[in-house]
Amino acid sequence: MAVASSGPLVPTLIIQNTPVRNRLTTLVRIIVAIPWLLVAALWGIGALCVAIVAWFVLLFTGRWPAGWWNFVAGFVRFDARATAFLLLLADPLPPFDGAEHPEYPIQLQVAPQQSYDRLKVGLRILYVIPAYLVAVVLGYLSYVIGFVSWVAILITGRQPDGLQAALAFCFSWSMRLMLLMTLLSETYAINIA
Repeated sequence: MAVASSGPLVPTLIIQNTPVRNRLTTLVRIIVAIPWLLVAALWGIGALCVAIVAWFVLLFTGRWPAGWWNFVAGFVRFDARATAFLLLLADPLPPFDGAEHPEYPIQLQVAPQQSYDRLKVGLRILYVIPAYLVAVVLGYLSYVIGFVSWVAILITGRQPDGLQAALAFCFSWSMRLMLLMTLLSETYAINIA
């Protein structure tokens, strides 16, 4: 976990490229990803509810209740792996839980903050707007890049490095937005390894 010299802890997104890809799972990626997307949608509803209540707790206490943080952080890790799998950033099937899995090519490492700036918590809706706008634009771009990657993988069996890097950049912004919206991070910063 990368730690800033002063201020909040900075999450780390690790994206390991495995250039050789399975053409069959790439061909039917959307179908294969359905179970992960369903779990992410259901878990996401619960995580959203917890994050909304946690906003009030953070506003008054400046601290996350530990069990709540673990629930939301587990969802964000699970969602990161599922989304990366769908966008062709990773080839192996993602683990079906929210734990950290160092063996998986996509990892999101985020540590609980010791305390939160209550002003940033209170104004989070305004603080998130710029990240939201960038993430929406890059989200649409990632679908275009993902389609081009899908065609390239089907033809060559490999993920071109340039497409992988472009997808990773777009994906990193969706993770920044997710971390800000779920109150797991106070900053736009994210280390990418």
